[in-house]
Amino acid sequence: MSGNTYTSPSWKGDSNEKVNQNHRSIFYKTERWFFLFNHTLDNYIRLNMWIRNILNNIRDFRFNRHEFAGALGDMGTFIPILVGMVTVCGLNAGSALFFSGLFNLISGLIFGIPIAVQPMKAIGTIAINEGLTLNEILAAGIVVSAIVFMLGVTNLIVFLNRHIPLSVVRGLQLGLGLLLIIKGIKMVTNTNTIFGLDSIAVGAFCGLLVLFLFFSKKFPGALVIFAIGFIFLFLRTPDILKGFSYELSIPKFVALSADDFISGTFKAAIPQIPLTTLNSVIAVCALSWDLFPKKGADVRRVSTSVGLMNLIGCWFGAMPMCHGAGGLAGQYRFGARTGGSIAILGIIKMIIGFFFGAYAIKLLSVYPLSVLGVLLTFSGMELAMTSRDIKTRSDMFVMLLTAAVIIAFHSTAIGFIVGLAIAYLFLYGIVKIEKLDKDTE
Repeated sequence: MSGNTYTSPSWKGDSNEKVNQNHRSIFYKTERWFFLFNHTLDNYIRLNMWIRNILNNIRDFRFNRHEFAGALGDMGTFIPILVGMVTVCGLNAGSALFFSGLFNLISGLIFGIPIAVQPMKAIGTIAINEGLTLNEILAAGIVVSAIVFMLGVTNLIVFLNRHIPLSVVRGLQLGLGLLLIIKGIKMVTNTNTIFGLDSIAVGAFCGLLVLFLFFSKKFPGALVIFAIGFIFLFLRTPDILKGFSYELSIPKFVALSADDFISGTFKAAIPQIPLTTLNSVIAVCALSWDLFPKKGADVRRVSTSVGLMNLIGCWFGAMPMCHGAGGLAGQYRFGARTGGSIAILGIIKMIIGFFFGAYAIKLLSVYPLSVLGVLLTFSGMELAMTSRDIKTRSDMFVMLLTAAVIIAFHSTAIGFIVGLAIAYLFLYGIVKIEKLDKDTE
């Protein structure tokens, strides 16, 4: 008996195993509930911070003539592309204006600075020149935005932003700014009239007026010349208000086919993707920190914003839209300092789009191009002048080369690739010009 080892009954071992399983089950359930609680609390804190940020932005809003004048700073780009896409491609004017205004308002609330909401330029230009169908335009906007949205949510846009040298970003801003200046001057000269109500003389007069009112607190330049534009519009076409009426424009869902996405991608989305990534996200964020050091925009938020605008709006006939460095520069140049500027603009656009969309396009289609050209020219100057902080010769070389290639090829993507390659050759010491300059002095 004494040599035998005591063995517990099998039922007792089973009971202990069940107790351990119950303990493990309770532990796993507790852990899961704790994880869900922690996740919910984290989301609540984020939501609370997001709401507080919006409330703080609203408190900072200013509604005065300078903010309203600044809101007009991007009209030189917005009006021609909008009118062209409506008249040539059949874009619904009401939907385009309504959603553009809605996203203006939302952007003002979220970012708290006058970040522009403007048409996607490559898609707009190709659509007008090649006569793309409405469905191809909308599909192209969705494809571009899906890619930009993914860059934002996966944080890849942050990686890209960190590894792009400042000299390349300044080259993008300089090149895009000079393109806007060239386009603005061409809008004035292409009137092909020296004297008249829409002529080179009107452009020169408005340009001088902006310079004269550059620091005026009583009479903001953009507001004055925009009003002058409407005076000339009514003098040129006095019967424009005949038959004026309002018609409700309710956005409707647009069904898109696979063929629309295929043709829209190859015709318009591919050229737009690098432009949106570089100008509408990276360049605009860099500019926002230059202009608003305490409230600059985050690349991830801007990338996500561009994506959501079109992933929602394009399904209801909205014009493909983005944020743009030129638009922000123009609005800042003409007086915008808070999100209140684009909030005002957004509300006006929504009202016009909902009630008077078709008639507004009729009115804007005869607005003097010479006045819009002046607005665009000064927007380009403000954007180009952000490059003045480049000091070293190698950085200056990269910036100027990037800008020159952008202008020569009319391609942001090609300019970016060339500039980035040269910048990294300098960075790793493969080529040098600083030492060469010192040796030759």
